Amino acid sequence: MSEVSGKRVAVFAGGVSGEREVSLRSGASIAASLRRMGAEVFEVDPMESGWTLPENADLAFLALHGEGGEDGAIQNVLEKIGVPYTGSDEASSRLAFDKQAAKTVFLREGVPTPPSIGLNELERSGTAPFGFPRVVKPVCGGSSLHLYFVDDQEAWDQLIPTLPAIDFLVEREIRGREFTVGLLGGQALPIVEIVPKDGRYDYSNKYTKGGARYDCPAHLDPGVAKQMMAIGSQAFEVLGCRDYGRVDVMMDGDGSLFALEVNTLPGMTETSLLPKAAAAAGLSFDQLCSTMAELAWRRTH
Repeated sequence: MSEVSGKRVAVFAGGVSGEREVSLRSGASIAASLRRMGAEVFEVDPMESGWTLPENADLAFLALHGEGGEDGAIQNVLEKIGVPYTGSDEASSRLAFDKQAAKTVFLREGVPTPPSIGLNELERSGTAPFGFPRVVKPVCGGSSLHLYFVDDQEAWDQLIPTLPAIDFLVEREIRGREFTVGLLGGQALPIVEIVPKDGRYDYSNKYTKGGARYDCPAHLDPGVAKQMMAIGSQAFEVLGCRDYGRVDVMMDGDGSLFALEVNTLPGMTETSLLPKAAAAAGLSFDQLCSTMAELAWRRTH
């Protein structure tokens, strides 16, 4: 019997970020899983009810993607009231959510990552430390929202005036194979290779049925797979993350590996990438959710 049986669990999902719909799907899958395991589940959507927990909640299970969930905000609230919660703590969540700050730590700690510069800094200096192709992405945010691939100066000149008024990071695009390394309880899970049907892995390919193929375990030389898992684990650890997460990794045409970012609250539908990796390791979706909850519960009990 799972340790979550009989516990009162608040599943936080939805919220106000651009990733609300993905978050609601994650939350619904988690809530259904916890109920199957005998937990008393309360679904909390901060957009509708704020961050109010049900009375005597034993545990908060976080499925809030984007602002309010991955940026340390909800973690701060739960720390103050003393309710255990799943995933990384406030400080590491805030750090991982800020791609520019996270990459600064990667560079300091020797985690290979593509060169980058803040868009504001680039516009002030007028000089780019690298050419094209480039990737333009929000400093804070996920789910491939506002992600742009820029191949040349003409495309760059057309894009810049159209960007929304948020902070962007400009990164040298690594062209090659794309992977994600899932982590659970201090162990790397089997690697997932992401193979977009057309072009790059953007929002459309990510959320359109059939837009991408996911190979797990990825077809890799065992030595390369070991190195990739080590890079994923290192990126996760140097940011101070805990319990579970996903690290996106690129391999260029020469076989060099680059950590892109750490996702502290990855998608948790039954077809999301972390559950796919867990399944390849022999863990059902229910077992994955149970493990996540148990890691949080044991931290305080």
